[in-house]
Amino acid sequence: MKPTRRMDRTVTPRQSPLPHRRSHTHRPRGAGTGGVDVEGPYLRIEESGDVFPLSDEVTTVGRGEGADIHLDDRSVSQLHAELIRRGPYVYVVDLGLSRNGTRVNGRPIARRVLEEGDVVSFGTARGRIGGLPKEQLSPDKVLRRGAAPELTRRELDVLTALCRPALSEEAFVAPATARDIAEALVVTEAAVKQHLLRLYQKFRIPEGQNRRTRLANEVVALGLVRPMPVGHARRAG
Repeated sequence: MKPTRRMDRTVTPRQSPLPHRRSHTHRPRGAGTGGVDVEGPYLRIEESGDVFPLSDEVTTVGRGEGADIHLDDRSVSQLHAELIRRGPYVYVVDLGLSRNGTRVNGRPIARRVLEEGDVVSFGTARGRIGGLPKEQLSPDKVLRRGAAPELTRRELDVLTALCRPALSEEAFVAPATARDIAEALVVTEAAVKQHLLRLYQKFRIPEGQNRRTRLANEVVALGLVRPMPVGHARRAG
């Protein structure tokens, strides 16, 4: 393999089946990119120093050959996470396909808006977000207020099990009971109820009838658990 000079460390993400539009303009070199010309938000892989400019919409991260950002690391799943740009914001979404999960600054997340310098861990592979202008980082922005709360890996497992019975439907009818979730995750029903109580608080679901249904609808609306095709949902059951 031919050696790569330091000044050529910018890596163009792999093309997905539907290629994203990319900007071809460049800003002056900055110290944060290791001397590499990059326009707009980027992810710098800490181990290799490779810099991946983020696409205008969705950049996939994973070990699979089809991922936009390909990470050759066994702790990373084939399709691990997505880095999504919405207007001036960038947020990361863990796709829930790896037991190793995704972390931001060491904390497990399901979805989180990113700030300049945040360290994102996909399994044990780490990258640092850069290229976000300071004016984009105000915590009072609408997107930050509407983002999902930070979740532990177990809380995300509980939400997935909660929503599974109705994932193939447009509207929820009967989310899983605490007993169903406990059986699916091989834990006690009491432990599941404790997780649900914390999740009601995190998502601000008030007491009342159909509390589990309201939580499940909120979770799907935020994109934390995604509807599956009917055939896939049946196989998963």
